[in-house]
This record gives sequence, C-alpha cells and structure tokens, in this order.
Amino acid sequence: MAVAVQNQTMNVAVGGLKCASCVKSVEDALKRSPGIQSASLNFASGVARIEYLPDMVDFESIQGILKTTGYEASKAVEASDSTLQNQVSEQQSEYSALMRKFWFAAVVSIPVLIFSYPDFIPVLRDWMPMGSMNRRVIWGVLGLLTMPVLLWSGSQFYTGTWSALKHRTANMHTLISAGITAAFVYSAIAVLFPQWFPEQALAEAFWDVSTVVVALVVLGMAMEVKAKGKTSEAIEKLVGLQPRTARVVRDGKGIDLPVEEVIAGDIVVVRPGEKIPVDGVVIKGSSSVDESMITGESIPVEKHEDDEVIGATLNKTGSFTIRATKIGKDSVLSNIIRMVQDAQGSKAPIQRVVDQVAAYFVPAVIILGLLAFIAWYNIGPEPRIVYATIILVTTLIIACPCALGLATPTSLTVGIGKGAEHGVLIRSGDALQTAKRLTAIVLDKTGTVTKGEPELTDIIPTEAFSEEELLLLAASLEKGSEHPLGEAIVNGAASRGFVLEDAAHFKAFPGHGVSGEVSGRTVLLGNKKLLEDWSIESNGLDERWTELASQGKTPMYVAVDDQLAGLIAVADTIKEDSAASIKELQDMGLVVIMLTGDNQRTAAAIASQVKINRVLSEVLPQDKAHEVRKLQLEGHVVAMVGDGINDAPALAQADVGLGIGTGTDVAIEASDITLISGSLSGVVTAMKVSRATMRNVHQNLFGAFIYNTLGIPVAMGFLYPFFGVLLSPLIAAAAMAFSSVTVVTNANRLRYFKISGGER
Repeated sequence: MAVAVQNQTMNVAVGGLKCASCVKSVEDALKRSPGIQSASLNFASGVARIEYLPDMVDFESIQGILKTTGYEASKAVEASDSTLQNQVSEQQSEYSALMRKFWFAAVVSIPVLIFSYPDFIPVLRDWMPMGSMNRRVIWGVLGLLTMPVLLWSGSQFYTGTWSALKHRTANMHTLISAGITAAFVYSAIAVLFPQWFPEQALAEAFWDVSTVVVALVVLGMAMEVKAKGKTSEAIEKLVGLQPRTARVVRDGKGIDLPVEEVIAGDIVVVRPGEKIPVDGVVIKGSSSVDESMITGESIPVEKHEDDEVIGATLNKTGSFTIRATKIGKDSVLSNIIRMVQDAQGSKAPIQRVVDQVAAYFVPAVIILGLLAFIAWYNIGPEPRIVYATIILVTTLIIACPCALGLATPTSLTVGIGKGAEHGVLIRSGDALQTAKRLTAIVLDKTGTVTKGEPELTDIIPTEAFSEEELLLLAASLEKGSEHPLGEAIVNGAASRGFVLEDAAHFKAFPGHGVSGEVSGRTVLLGNKKLLEDWSIESNGLDERWTELASQGKTPMYVAVDDQLAGLIAVADTIKEDSAASIKELQDMGLVVIMLTGDNQRTAAAIASQVKINRVLSEVLPQDKAHEVRKLQLEGHVVAMVGDGINDAPALAQADVGLGIGTGTDVAIEASDITLISGSLSGVVTAMKVSRATMRNVHQNLFGAFIYNTLGIPVAMGFLYPFFGVLLSPLIAAAAMAFSSVTVVTNANRLRYFKISGGER
C-alpha cells in the first residue's frame, strides 16, 4: 500500500515586491504550480509561507516559478544576531540609497519650480515673457535637468514597470512612471514644438510635476523603509535575550564556552546575576530566577533540585548547577522566536479580502485615469489638453495601493510581537482576529483556575492535641505514601521545618484511608468510614468536616490510639491572580464559564471564590469538546483555556484555543495562543492585545480606504464643476507618499501599548 506523502511548509523571502498588488500575482503563480497546496505572502515582511508536497516541489522549483513571474526568491532564515544585523544593515543601506535619490531630486526641483512659473515673479516675468525665446531656452535647460531626476532618482519606477509589463501585470511603479512620463513628454513637446499647439498658452511645461513627484514619492518610500524596520523590535528583543557564553564543567574544570558549543547533557554552572545560558534541570543548589523576559511574570520563581529552568532567564540570588537538556533550535526561546516569526508572517482573514481588492486596483485606476483624460479632453474647459494631462497624471499618482497593503500586516507584526513580550504566543493572524470577537471563555478548573497541585490548607486539632503534634503524626504516617493528598500533607510539614518519623506497619485501605504506627502510637488518617470501621466516634468534628467540604477542600479525620485527634484538610488552591483576572474578563463583556470533572459541590465552591456564575461540573475529558460545541450552538464565539494536553479536543473545537503551560512543545502545538506563564492574567493580556491590534488594523484600513475612495474622484476632477477645485499632481504625490508612512507609523503606536490598565 502506498504511503501518503505528508505536506511540508517552507518560508521563502520574496524580493522585487513593489506594492500590495504584487501579493496576488505571487500567490496565484505559486498556487497554480503542481505540488503547491497553499501559498500566503506577507507584503510587510516579504515572506511567503508555502505548503507543498516534497516529492513534487523543492526550493529550486519555487525559485524558478517566482523568477518567471518577475520576483526573486531566497530561503527565509531564522532570526539570530547575525541575520538581524544583516537585516538592519540592508534596511539602512536601502534607506540611505533612497535618501540620496531624494536629495538629488529635491535640489533639482528648486530651480525647476522657480523657473516653471515665471509669470508669478516680476523679474522673471519681464525677462522670459510668454512665447519668448528666453522662456523656451530656459525651459529646455529645465528639461535637461529633469532627465537625470527621472532616470536616476526615479529609476526604480521604470525598472519596476518594465518587470511588471514583461509578466503582463501592473503595480504601483506602473502608475508613478506613467504619471511622471506623461508630464515629461507633454512638457518636451510644448518646449520643442510649440507650433503644434493652437494657442501659445497651451504650450506650458510641467517639468516640476516630474521632479517634485519623484522627490516626494522617493521620500515616502525612504520613510516607509525606516518605519517598517521598527515593527521587528519584538524579535530583536527576544534574540537579544540569548546569553553569548556558558560556564561548562568538562574534565572536572569550569571553562567558558560560546553558548553554541554547549551540548545536551553538559553540566553548566550558573552564578548570581547571570543569565541562564540553556534550558536545563537543576542538579545542585537553589536560587530565585527572574523569568519575566519569557513569561511576562515579574515575580521571581524559586528553583530547587529537579526543577526545570529556561535559557535566557535571569538568575537573581544563589548559585546552582544545571544539566543542559535543550540547546540551539530546540530551546524554549528558539521555539518562541520561531513561532513569533511564523505568526508575524501569517495573515488575518481580513487581509485576504484586502489582497483581492489590491490585485484589481491598479488596472482599474489606469482605466479610470484614461477615461478621465478622454472626458476632460472632449468636454473640459480650455485649455483642454492641459487640463486632461493634469487629470491623468494626478489620478495615476494618487492611487497607489501601498497603504492598503500595509494596513493589516504591519499592525499584526507589532501586535503579535507585543504579546510575545508579555508571555503570550499568538500563532496566527486568524487567532488574533478571532480573539477580538470572543463572547465566551471556558476555563478548565485544574491547573488553570487552580494550581493543579493539592496543598495543605487546614489543621484542626481536638483539645487533647496541638496543631504541631497532629500534623507531625499525620505527615509521618504519609511519609512513604505516593498519594497526592499524602504528598500535600508531607510537603506542608516540610515547609514548616518538621523532621518526620518513620511509620511502621503502614497499611492502605482503598477508598477509606491509611493506618500505621508512629513512635509506637497507632495513627489513622482517612474518611468517616475508616473511623467507623475502627469504632471511633467523629461527632465532635462532623460540622467542621461539612464546612470544609463545602469550600471545595478534601478534609480527612485523624485518630491516634483509637481516639479522635482532629481534621486535616487539603485542597487544590486557587492561583493568586485567578479571581482578579476573571473579573477583568467579565468587565470586558465576556461570559466566563468553568469546566471541570469535579463533583458539583467542589466545583461550586471553587467557582464562588472566583465569582464565576456558570459552572459545568462532572464533565468527562471526552465530553469537554461537546460542551464547547453546545456553547457555539448557543451563538457564542468561544475560547477554551486548558493545559494543552488533557483538553486537546476542547481546544481544537473552540474558536480560539489558549494553552496554559510553561512553553512546552505540547502546549504550543495544542493551542492557537500559548500562555507561557501558566497564569490567567495571560488570557487578559491576549484579549487586550487582540482588541488593541484589531482596532489598529481597522484604523489603518479606514484611513487607506478613505484616502483612495476620496482621493481618486477628486483627482479625476469631480469637484471642479461645483467648486472649481482641481488637485495638483504635487499634492497628490505628497498625499500618496505619506499615506503609507501614516499607516506604518500608526501600527508602530502599538509598541507603546500598556497591558496593565490598558485598552479594553
């Protein structure tokens, strides 16, 4: 039987992108090719995510496909110090080259502007009157000055147009080159062949349109490059976290090695104030570790033997030794960086619509410009040819769809990066956009609302015993037990500094409790049935037992030498920030629901402590997904918050799955959004980031659509019959250039978004 070949994914950096209309050209070319299942190109990052069949397609064939379409392809590399430095260097080089072109065009534009309008300057008006040889000669010189501006400062417009024409497409450069060339050609004919015009006044030169438009558009491109560079700040911060060296013990000696040379199994010494170089497990010593740069949690975490530590986190106080477990691309930090990169390169559903619009935009604008030219030439005011030319040039120049193409991806890039800075890993633009629309959030109880580990909560002795004595006897009895409730009692005693005795004749009674001898005394620990079996009365503590049970705790009777000694209660305690986080979610207008397999009484007790009104209790793991589905049928857009393992079916069923974990591979793979800190505050952060990001996207799209919706009719002269308003090509160029810059700058505002007390 043939084995089905599994799809693989490749990220490819695409060069030669001119504007948003290029996106669909690239995607369509790739999708038409056999063996390519899907292709998604991010205009802002220039990276295409391609899903393909490896037995039919490889990188070389993809490279060939893009080359025939007029674009370059190279393998997208993972972020590192060196790649980021190269990226920064390339951006700086591109910015510098564009600024040199801008300054040349700007300097040339000054005399061109002055001498293009001599009638407004008394001295020039007398020296170069209309129709004089002086005017023709001077304008001829201006034309010669204009040519290097077009051929050098505007060279990218012509190369971009030629590349598009070769592949029967049109782009932003097509619009700009057509506009400035039309102005130049008209001006050249007016200067060289004025006799061709029926009136002297028609032989006007528009050299300034060509030079100033080139200067303004190139300036806009330079500013756009500079602004886009700031969107990758989150990746730079993450990469910058990685320490450069590690203190490794080899042959009994500690040596400093580059972190790249550390291998799994190496013994690494971490001193106070140092960053932990690699992921590992503590084998000696203890300390408090600041994990805020990974998890977003500001409170340091205590680390002891057998505890896991994450590379790039900061050791605060003590010295300890770890065994390296994950290094290089397998580390938590590398996984986070890779995930953030992939997410920043993804698309939100709204972006796919925008790409479709942008693909047909440029051809539509060219047609509109030609129709406007014909209309003005036939029925416009005199001089009709001048007006028609201005209308054509202005329409072509103002209609660049770059702002439309940048509106969504730039905001997503910054928003996803902002989430990563706070320990929230958003896997895709889909998840980010859907999170904005959520109406209900389902919280798994154990490990999500609660810590997931039982803790000793209450010690209630009878008059014959003290708290210390009661706990010492109970903990000594459970010393060798592996039961979670017993471990909680032992850990509670250890935290109080008790030295435990060894228990003799230990015996377990399944479903009832345990018995044994501690220091020659017979000790029982269990439920009421165990006491009844030993004929011990519990009446004196039954009310307290009921009270503790109603609080969601697990109370256990303790008897010593056939005498009731007291109660000990254990509970899966609520995380410190659960109640506050749940209130914030409710304040956002979200319906918060707790889902648990616990009995109704325990579930209700936990829910009351965190102020959750709707509880789904006694739900089996296999039924959790069904409960999520029922909520969706009620009309809710549902998020499921779980540990990413037991709750996998429910996470998959939910519109957005949020995995609570510690950055493990399983948690990352099982969820749309991963909350590294394991805290519900991460859910609040995810909601705030998604809402702030999508609000930013809508602002950008509104601005871009309004710009084009209003700008094109004005450029075509619709206002002229009513108000005498005609848009200058110079103003159109400035508006076009700065619309893209405005969009990118607005997206970068997200970098200053504050999570605490932030936007709802």
